[in-house]
Amino acid sequence: MLTEKEIINLNKLSKEIRKQILKMIVKATASHIAPSYSIVELLVYLYEKVLKINPKKPKDPNRDIFILSKGWAVSCLYSILAHKGFFEKKLLDNYCIDGGKMIAMTTINDIPGIEASTGSAGHGLPIGAGMAMAMKLKKIDRRVYVIVGDGECDEGSIWETALIASHQKLNNLVAIIDYNKWQSFGRTNEVLNLEPLKNKWEAFNWQVIEIDGHNFNEIDLAIKKSHLSKNKPTIVIAHTVKGKGLSIIEDNNDYHYKTPREKELIIAKKEGLI
Repeated sequence: MLTEKEIINLNKLSKEIRKQILKMIVKATASHIAPSYSIVELLVYLYEKVLKINPKKPKDPNRDIFILSKGWAVSCLYSILAHKGFFEKKLLDNYCIDGGKMIAMTTINDIPGIEASTGSAGHGLPIGAGMAMAMKLKKIDRRVYVIVGDGECDEGSIWETALIASHQKLNNLVAIIDYNKWQSFGRTNEVLNLEPLKNKWEAFNWQVIEIDGHNFNEIDLAIKKSHLSKNKPTIVIAHTVKGKGLSIIEDNNDYHYKTPREKELIIAKKEGLI
């Protein structure tokens, strides 16, 4: 269980990350603020409390791996990586500029800390499973963590990987579904019904844990439980709110694409995000 001080610090950092995401997206007139906001607590926890990584040695062969499969939420990942010191924060000013390396989908592009190019739905989990299998073969005692979008679970490659990962007993693979109930053009379960999602993953022989994806204590307990698995990969179904942290965009799928402007920024200022 996290201490009260730890939770206060994690919440404070989450707000700072949301401020940075908003700044980047508004400056670039970019999209995907809502799916970036829904994963803030998950990334903050992983990078602050879990991942065995060294920003000065981003290719250390004995590091943990994090893959953002829902690559359109990369503004959140860039912000976390800058905070951890993988590169200077001033480089975030290059987000989505013509000719810049920091494009709006997770892309290696010589950016320290980016482990895989993703954004084409369904690609990140297969890559992560392959890396986890390689770690097993090389007897490297590290883990792979992958954040998957709920809309990505429409893809057959997700379920092929689910079969392979459980068959190979990849207990060093932890996948987290950002279950914010929206995908690009509608409610996830109206576009293609995923329920009963927990039962599906259990049928594929994964350890399944359901949590509030914005609650640090629940995130903490889930990840610690995933580390106890002896012969199964773990899927954490994280129930989240798309756009979490800025009231005017919460649970509003318009902001999958829409850039916050005057009325949204007035609210953001009142809520301490500017």
